[in-house]
Parts: sequence; C-alpha cells; structure tokens
Amino acid sequence: MVKEKMYGWRGTVLRVDLTRGKITKQPLDKEVAAKFIGGRGLNAKVLFDEVKAGIDPLGPENILCLSSGPLTGTSVSLSSRIEVSTLSPYSGILGDGNSGGDFPAFLRLAGYDQLIITGRASSPKYLWLNDGSAELKDASGLWGRTTWETTDILREELGKDVKVASIGQGGENLVRFACMVFDRHFTAARGSGAVCGSKNLKAIAVRGSGKVELARPDEFEELAREDRMYFLKDKIQREIHEYGTHLGVVRWWPSYRYFKKLLGPEEVPDELKPEAWKKYELERYGCHGCVVACRDVFRVPEGKYKGEIGKSLEYETISCIGINCGILDPLAIMEMGNLADKYGMDTIPLGNAIAFAKELYNRRIITKEDTGGLSLDWENADDQIELLHQTALREGFGNLIAEGMYSLAKIIGRGAMDYCYHVKGLSRGPPHYPVGVFTLSHATSTRGADHLRGRSWAFGENDPHLFPEWVKKGLVPTDPVPAVVISENAATLADVIGRCKGSVNNWPSAVPLVFKYPLWDGVAKLLTAETGLDYDAAKIVEAMERIYALERAFLVRQGITRKCDQLVLWPHRRGTREEKEDLQEHEKMLTEYYKMRGWGPETGIPTRQTLERLGLKYVADEIEAHGPYLEWDGPPLWPLNKYPHGGTRA
Repeated sequence: MVKEKMYGWRGTVLRVDLTRGKITKQPLDKEVAAKFIGGRGLNAKVLFDEVKAGIDPLGPENILCLSSGPLTGTSVSLSSRIEVSTLSPYSGILGDGNSGGDFPAFLRLAGYDQLIITGRASSPKYLWLNDGSAELKDASGLWGRTTWETTDILREELGKDVKVASIGQGGENLVRFACMVFDRHFTAARGSGAVCGSKNLKAIAVRGSGKVELARPDEFEELAREDRMYFLKDKIQREIHEYGTHLGVVRWWPSYRYFKKLLGPEEVPDELKPEAWKKYELERYGCHGCVVACRDVFRVPEGKYKGEIGKSLEYETISCIGINCGILDPLAIMEMGNLADKYGMDTIPLGNAIAFAKELYNRRIITKEDTGGLSLDWENADDQIELLHQTALREGFGNLIAEGMYSLAKIIGRGAMDYCYHVKGLSRGPPHYPVGVFTLSHATSTRGADHLRGRSWAFGENDPHLFPEWVKKGLVPTDPVPAVVISENAATLADVIGRCKGSVNNWPSAVPLVFKYPLWDGVAKLLTAETGLDYDAAKIVEAMERIYALERAFLVRQGITRKCDQLVLWPHRRGTREEKEDLQEHEKMLTEYYKMRGWGPETGIPTRQTLERLGLKYVADEIEAHGPYLEWDGPPLWPLNKYPHGGTRA
C-alpha cells in the first residue's frame, strides 16, 4: 500500500471481510477526505456507495463502518469520539451512533481513519489491532459473556493499555437496539450491536502509540490551548463537570409514564435531582483528553448488586428507563443502567419500548397473558428489571421488547400503533407542542426522532439556561426553519470532526474553537492548521450540506419520503381543530425546510441541481435510474422463534 503524505488524517482505511477472513489496508483518498472530512462523513459515503437498497440489516450484506474525525487523537479537548454507522436493524434506515471514551483516540493513534467491516464470520471472532498490525482471532470463549467481562478478559490477555469495543448478550441475540460498548461504559447506539452479533464479531481491541501529524503544529497547538482554556473557565461547562447530564433531570423536563406529563423542576422527586446523586458518587472522569470530565463513577449502596461500581449514568438513562417508565427509585435506575451496559443495550429505545409496553398494558391492549405473567404496572421496578434480563436474552415477553417499539406495535396489532410515538421508527422525547424547532428537527433527522441530530434545544427554545444571550444578539436564528438547518449542520460537523456534542452548546461558533471567531470560522482555522488544506467557513458549511444530502439520499433508497418526516401527534388530539392547525403549520415549515435544503418540496428528495452543486452527480444519477422505491415500514421482521437465544444472566 502506497500512501500519499497527509497531515491531520492517518491515511489508512482498514477493510475487514469476515466471510473470507481477509484484512486489507487501503490508502485514504485525499479528495474524499477533503470533501467528507471524517467520522460520519466518511461513513455516509461508504454506506451509500456499498449498501444496496432493501437488504436485511441483519444479513451478511450489511456493512459496519467505524470512523473518528481528524481532531480525535490530537490535543483538542472534547474530541475522543467515534461514529459507528450501518443500516439499522432497529429502524431499517441509516443507523449511526457516536461514542466517546479512550477507544476512539487509540484507534486513530493505531493509524486508522476508518474501519469497514463486511460479511459474516463462520464462528465468533474479535479484531485485534496492535498499532500497525491487524488480525482476526477466535472469540468462542468470549461468546455469551457481558461487555464488562469481555473487556476485562481481553485486557488481561493483551495488555492493560488495550482499549476494547465489544457487544454483550443483547448483540449476540440480535436485540434490534443492541449497541457496541466502548471501554465498558460508552455506547454507540442505533443497532450497531445487533449488526456485530449478526456478523459473529464479538469485539475490537486496539493498542495505539502513534501520533497525528500536523501541517502547522505551532498554530494548531495554540488554537487548541485557547479552546481548552475556554472549557476550563466557562461557567456552564464547570457546572457540567460538577453534575454531568444529570442537570437534565431539572432542566430538560423529563417525561413521566410514557410522555403523559413533562416534569418541571419542582415536580422531579428530590432523590432524582442532580445534587441527590452525589451521595452515590466516587469521582468524576471523562473521555480521553477531555477537560470537562462530565461522567460520574458511582457505587450501588445496597440490594442485589451492592458494592458494584458503575460509570456514566446519564440523563437519558434516568429519564428513559426510569422516569418515563414510572420508576423513580434511584437504586433501581442504577441497577438497570449497569445491566444495560453489561448486556450492550441502548437505554433510550430500551426504556421507550418498555414504557410503550406499559402504556399498552395499562390500557388493557395487552395483558399478563401476553407478558408471560409479568406485571407492567408503572411503579413495579422488580418486574421491569426482570423484563430487561428477558430482553437481552430474548426470553418470554422480552423477545417482543427486543424488536423495538415500532416493530413491537406492528407485531401486537390491536390498535397499538395509535400509541407508538415515533419518527421513522425511532422515538426520543414526547409528542411536543407547540410546533417549532423541536418538532421540525425530530421530523427531518436522518436517523429518526433524535435529540442530538439537530440539537434543537441549544437554541433556547426548550431550555432558557443555554446561551440565551446569543439568541438575543441575533447570532443564532430563532425562526424554526433556518434554526434547524444551522443546528443540523453544526451537529453533523461535531460527528464529522470527532468532537463531543457537548461542545455544540457553545454558540455562536457552532462546535466552537473560541468565541472570538465568527460562526464556523473557528473550526475552519483549526482544520486548516491541522491538515494544511485551505478550509474556510463556506467550505465547512458546504461539506456539511453534502453529507446531510447524501444521508437523505440513502434514506430515499430505503423508502423514506416527505410523509415520513411526520409530526408526532397525541391520540387525544385526533380530529381536533388544534391538531389540524398543528399539522398545517408543520407541513408549511417542512416545505420551507426542503426549499432551504435544496430538496424537492413535494417529495423531500434532494434535487439534481443540489446534488451536482455538492459534487454528488453520481448520487442523482443513481436515484433517478433506480425508479420507484419500496415504501418504508420499518426493518424486515424475522419470525420470533428464529432468533438466537443464549447467554447467562448478568
């Protein structure tokens, strides 16, 4: 392999063909790197170019891509991130998750910009990346073990400096929302764990001791230092260091009992407030090189798991498998959070699916006859914990929960879909009013309803604590359509350069360097100093538009059209004047959004003119040549008795 000299990028893409057991190193194309930068951008191109429409996400034809951005592995803080992308078995569309920890930085230091994993191994394997060497090794002895056990065993065998990404029994049993778990506690969601399980890939272990070469090292390091000092001094970032995303329990109005009610700060039980969690906390820590250190380390004080150490208990876990399921006991929430990490299951779809099942149970749409005797009463934590075990192992009613909320509704029938709050198969947050930034960003997200794809709440619509002064100064728009487009571009940029979404809060520089630079210019200066290429704000924005349009084109091939970009509605508002007005307003905003994006207002498909402007003529050619696509209706379903069942209980 002959590599062209590159700064910023490591210059190598590693392809792993599991079917043939073949590993190939390829040089990273410099033109592709310049246009798609890294992370989510590189992954989106591979998925569009190589994943055919209509395949089974759990079949060997699916592809799994892992890529960190160019900032990962450098001295820039909040930048040890990795994007894991695939055709999701959970939604049937683009499925990508973003994870932190140490693994992302060490993969870059080992010399790789991207891993592309194809095929299916005939027996369990793990991928061992030891700096410049790469090999597939037998993982039969690891199959059936938790992510914690797998990580500990591999580090004992390969060295304490090794970083590990693995799946647990959830991935092995093809739970559709199973995730890859990095360094025991960091997760990449949207079904990557199930895809690994379908490919018989148990883990990836990496040792990296190289470095990222910089085009202008003095300039780059000075910019990185300024950036670090900002995060060390900023009042809000210091608060995040103190409490992490636990702040969301009183700031972001968590949903209670399947979105029945949004709990304001005064309604959250005292034992779930950020200060209350401190009594369980041992220390704070962060991802590799991060000065914010937003994560907690806690000890379970009593019960079956007394003394067990957990990490990274976040707002999403507390909200989704706790409050939204009617569980307000912090000990039960800690136990379920640890179990989800061990089994390798994303707590957002896990919690939403359980809360949805509880709603159906309490509406008498399903009964104990359906649940195998489990009580789905709201406050029953013991049976919910049992259901979590069953889900990971695909036992009993858990076999249905493992299908995810949308597929669960299709399987049950009996009007269950009327209560399934989703966009493109994913649910995150309640049916939300008034219609505006929040609802539009969830509707247009390229991976389904999502609080991070558009980072809508960073505009202050939902949380007055987040930089209202920048909104007032006009540095960030408040009109829904331009706000959503800018927000989606900024969130895309974070995933592309390898930066934490926590940095996106710091407007107006949109994944900032420091406030003294105008919108987008900070990142352009940093990438220019790192790579030696001439980036400016216009090129950065164009690259983000290119990536988002390519992701949308990928969705179009999976059957996504305008009608899938839906406004999620409350059942009790069906047929009312208010519902009609909301739908009209949503459709109006959607048309404006498509026009601003350069997509067809009637279809939601990027136009040829837009795709050619973005250097994606071949994408326009393929979409036009393909003709009509099948209509999206979630992922293809297997008969429930065809899934593997196995593994011991955590």
